[in-house]
Amino acid sequence: MSNDDLMKRKETLIDRLKARGYLKSPSVERAVKRVPREKFVPSEAQSQAYVDSPLSIRHGQTISAPHMCVIMCEALKLKEGHSVLEVGAGSGYHAALCAEIVAPEESDKPGHIYTIEIVESLIDFARFNLDQAGYEDKVTLIHGDGGKGLPEHAPYDRILVTAAAPDIPQPLIDQLSPNGIMVIPVGARGWFQELKLVLKDAEGEIDIKRWGGVAFVPMTGEFGH
Repeated sequence: MSNDDLMKRKETLIDRLKARGYLKSPSVERAVKRVPREKFVPSEAQSQAYVDSPLSIRHGQTISAPHMCVIMCEALKLKEGHSVLEVGAGSGYHAALCAEIVAPEESDKPGHIYTIEIVESLIDFARFNLDQAGYEDKVTLIHGDGGKGLPEHAPYDRILVTAAAPDIPQPLIDQLSPNGIMVIPVGARGWFQELKLVLKDAEGEIDIKRWGGVAFVPMTGEFGH
């Protein structure tokens, strides 16, 4: 498929995401426009990169549907300069979207994305994708158990979890900064969970809001299924 055809499909997808009320803020729209999703899927799936559906990235894992990535980015209220922890790097696409928002090219106070992936066989794939798309300086990719967080770089202004946990891992709550936001799918192993929004106020008090039904691959590791 030609680059022109891919760009037309991307424009159509963006229009649909806006029409359905998912895509609201200029910063998230800019990120979706700038990040080449076709570089974050296996070569055989590139023609499907702008279909609003999850796609297999092998090893039993998926890249989330574009509308779900947008919903989570909008819920996080990402701002330039934020330090962000992502649990579940996958192919690297969602980390790239976040990087476009918190560390835009022209920024004089760029933020940074730390993303953890427990599936070792995905690390090279995600790293290659991020490098090819130009995000190697904005995203730090780590192999590890994301449910434990990454205390050496905490606290984080925002935490994004892209795998479903049975409960919200306490280390992630602890590593969320005051006035921070976390989005995380919570529920049983399977194809229905609930997206939860975790808000920590200036005094460290936690408020948890329900954000609707979702379907994610299960979190593994100490705090997973």
